[in-house]
Amino acid sequence: MSRNVIGYARVSTRGQSLDAQVDALVGAGAIKVFMEHASGATQARARWQDCLEHLQPGNILVVTDLTRLGRSTADLSDIVTVLGRRGIGFRSLAEPWLDTTSAHGKLIFDMFASLAEYERSRLSERTKAGLAAAKARGRLGGRPPAMTAAKLEAARDLRRQGKKLQEIAETLSVSMSTVTRALGPRVTKPELESEAIVRSVA
Repeated sequence: MSRNVIGYARVSTRGQSLDAQVDALVGAGAIKVFMEHASGATQARARWQDCLEHLQPGNILVVTDLTRLGRSTADLSDIVTVLGRRGIGFRSLAEPWLDTTSAHGKLIFDMFASLAEYERSRLSERTKAGLAAAKARGRLGGRPPAMTAAKLEAARDLRRQGKKLQEIAETLSVSMSTVTRALGPRVTKPELESEAIVRSVA
């Protein structure tokens, strides 16, 4: 049994068992296995961070399959790349072709990393294209406006009824500054100052 093999096992919920993964990792030579119950959607996992801190140059990190580390090609590529830079090998039992401790596995990983980079670039292109299309249609990306067309019309009706800015804001569940910007020239500085005085006194 190699003294430099470290295992990492993960399941998404505590209702799932880690036994099968741990047995497989120990059978593959792992002298220590970090076990975690957490979603794979993020790398901010406590036991995963402990595992990264424990790993030393010359170690080999082993998992039962790639999904134990992450959910996207780009995410997995980043993890294995960082390990490689630290002098740490990587091996997946379910994907024997991905073994960075061998020349053949390293070649495959380089191709894997290239695919991940392609995935990132395509995502960036799609995002830019979507923003450009939205802009061409008069829409901008980001958070939806607080004052919709329907709320703006309601604000104008309430203002015509003599409602104060604060009352309008509370009725529409928006901030007073949002109402002020939406009504524009209809709101004068003296009106704002008057309402501010009333609120401070109350």
